[in-house]
Amino acid sequence: MTEANHNAPCHNRPQKGKLIIFSAPSGSGKSTIVQWLMHAHPELNLHFSISCTSRPPRGTEQHGVEYFFLSPDEFKAKIAANAFLEYEEVYTNRFYGTLKSQVEQQLAAGQNVVFDVDVKGGCNIKQCYGAQALSLFVQPPSIAALRKRLEGRATDAPEVIEQRLQKAEYELTFAPRFDAIIVNDDLETAKEETYQRLKTFLTTP
Repeated sequence: MTEANHNAPCHNRPQKGKLIIFSAPSGSGKSTIVQWLMHAHPELNLHFSISCTSRPPRGTEQHGVEYFFLSPDEFKAKIAANAFLEYEEVYTNRFYGTLKSQVEQQLAAGQNVVFDVDVKGGCNIKQCYGAQALSLFVQPPSIAALRKRLEGRATDAPEVIEQRLQKAEYELTFAPRFDAIIVNDDLETAKEETYQRLKTFLTTP
């Protein structure tokens, strides 16, 4: 897996919205927590940033709705133009990234923009926006607990689980660089802690 994350230059002009960044090892429960927040607490005005990808649309996916679909060459041109807040090359010519212009547009509209990104991308976005962003790292209580969850899903081959666990150990080294660590030992407790942190952050001038 090739990772390449870069920041675009930061334009710290006043914006109406704020940013919430979520990163976590696979299997930590991050997506479950984020989806719950967005559905159970509409008052938080949370909206995903629409990312770019160089993969073709799947099923009913539409350009500008689920993703902005670009060709690999178009994606590379935007990388060269420093247009991305963060991006990742998952494997050769398969890119995902967040356009700075899209985020600025959503913030200006008063949306609180949610990012579900890898640890390097999360650190880059936080570095760019500083106090306007809250970065949260969701982690399992232990690697052993994560192994149990991944095995319990029964969706991955044993060698894939080992790869995910190795990556998780690496990602856990980034946790201290985030504003807060949410330990997902009990899901309901983790949901409530995340909600309280977001509520405090979003209501603080």
